[in-house]
Amino acid sequence: MEPLFLLQLLLWAAVTGSVYMLLATGLTLIFGVLRIVNFAQGEFMMAGALLSLVLTGRLGLNPYLSLPLTALAVSLAGLAAYRLAFRPLLGTTKVNEILVSIALILIIQNALASYFIPTYREAAQIPSPYAGKGLALAGGLMLIYDLILVLGIAWVSLALLYLWLYRSRTGLSVRALSQNPTGALLVGINSEALGAAAFMLGVALAAVAGSLYGIITPFDPYSGTLLAVKAFAIVILTGLGNVEGTALGALLLALAENLASAALGPAWRDASAFIVLTLVLALRPTGLLGGRS
Repeated sequence: MEPLFLLQLLLWAAVTGSVYMLLATGLTLIFGVLRIVNFAQGEFMMAGALLSLVLTGRLGLNPYLSLPLTALAVSLAGLAAYRLAFRPLLGTTKVNEILVSIALILIIQNALASYFIPTYREAAQIPSPYAGKGLALAGGLMLIYDLILVLGIAWVSLALLYLWLYRSRTGLSVRALSQNPTGALLVGINSEALGAAAFMLGVALAAVAGSLYGIITPFDPYSGTLLAVKAFAIVILTGLGNVEGTALGALLLALAENLASAALGPAWRDASAFIVLTLVLALRPTGLLGGRS
């Protein structure tokens, strides 16, 4: 394998891994606080991508500067889904959550498709003002500006989340609710408000991930299903509820995908995620770093 090709492969793995990281972090945040397994996380991601596409393509906004607006809009949709669909099911069996998630998947997919298909007909990509532009380095390596921006925004978003969780009063309350719900209630923490906030933040991260994904990769309303499966593979890889380990799991999965694609062919790219997941479940069911059962 040529050194230049290897560097490009590692850069692409870091970029795609960072997008996976945001999606999976939102998923594990929701599970960690609410114990809700949100199978519709990928659809919220595609909602963010489509909204960003509309804001950029139709209104001419910069896709990076419009990220806060996209995250806010999708988080409000997430709040509605939590209040109407998930909140009444808290404390019931996981089967109910799975059925509601499947219903949400179908509702969101069809809602997105009703606009997307007549307008774009096939996979679309969010236009970027930096498309095709980059910084040429020695040895023929090209640092594409969009890849660097996606990488930077993803990690800045994760850093801001960690600062909020570990340095703010609200974030500390969220961690307390995640670690000991009964104790948190006894000391007066508002579990209802924090649960809603955690769900909103989780889907907002998915929306940001979708917008970044749409800038570097064509997508359609149904692209979120496979991405959600990969996000579940990541959180299972590192342990459910383990926010800190999600970044490592995302990067490992993206690296495995790209190495498999380069060595065995593109057909093995997506299959590698399931191979890694199967091996981890067989050898260490609680995940590489442990987590909640």
